[in-house]
Amino acid sequence: MSIIIVEQLSKTYPVAVKEPGIKGTLTHFFRRTYRQVKAVQDISFYINPGEIVGFLGPNGAGKTTTLKMLTGLIHPSSGRLRVADYVPFRRQPQFLRKMSLVMGQKQQLLWDLPALDSLKINAAVYNIPDKIFQQRLEELTQMLSLEKKLTQPVRKLSLGERMKAELLAALLHHPQVLFLDEPTLGLDVNAQVAVREFLKEYNRRYQSTILLTSHYMADITALCERVLLIHQGRLIYDGSLNELLERFAPCREVRVELAQALSEAELAQYGEIESIQGQEVRFLVPRENLTVTISRLLAQLAVQDLNVSEPPIEEVIGRLFQTGTI
Repeated sequence: MSIIIVEQLSKTYPVAVKEPGIKGTLTHFFRRTYRQVKAVQDISFYINPGEIVGFLGPNGAGKTTTLKMLTGLIHPSSGRLRVADYVPFRRQPQFLRKMSLVMGQKQQLLWDLPALDSLKINAAVYNIPDKIFQQRLEELTQMLSLEKKLTQPVRKLSLGERMKAELLAALLHHPQVLFLDEPTLGLDVNAQVAVREFLKEYNRRYQSTILLTSHYMADITALCERVLLIHQGRLIYDGSLNELLERFAPCREVRVELAQALSEAELAQYGEIESIQGQEVRFLVPRENLTVTISRLLAQLAVQDLNVSEPPIEEVIGRLFQTGTI
């Protein structure tokens, strides 16, 4: 049975419209007019217990609005929504114990206090007994490599350490469902890797369900086998990440460094040219033609170096968002 059920979910916001100038200001003050903005439009999906699902879309596509509806922070305009068998916007205490939301640009830890103090407050809010609190604290602290960091004021922690502490606070009550909105935003490469490894291990250990939004595609490829794509408030894809790439990236990228620079006309016969920078050329070659094309390149040109790779996933996803359709 699905732990997250979303059916025909929509959210429309009234936004005040104001004309420029003094007249517009006076009219706006005494008689406001509004336009309706459709942030989310009739989206449906189901997520099973233990899944890690990526939720992707350009800025303003409706990702954060959807997460806020899933966590009960805002009321949907229409549609059916259930998380862990609860209706989120009712904000029942039993529901709040089963889920958690972490937003990379927001923090729940008190800035001037040690993180440990905020964690004790959370334990009291969730009625976690002292013995269980200590057990979970030790386990999560070890998993997140936060030893000796929790007694420092939060403002003294690095950005990566603060994000880890935020995750610890969000998971202290062992939620069944974890919503993550840009959890690695602004982190350096090492901190991003550490957060990904933790989430992967936490999911493996506790079979928690995770819905993850991120603009770092490395987060998605490292954690998610399934992705949801949203564009202008509409869900345009729900399925396997690998199938998406196979379908919309039918070509391989071939990078060739030549002994001498050649013109675009001389190189066009080997594939679709992405770029030419001096002696380095990037081709897009259909998968079925890859072996033949590489053989021709090596036989007919003075090749100093050659590399074959999948097109960057960012480019594939970016092209889909430009068209807005699958």
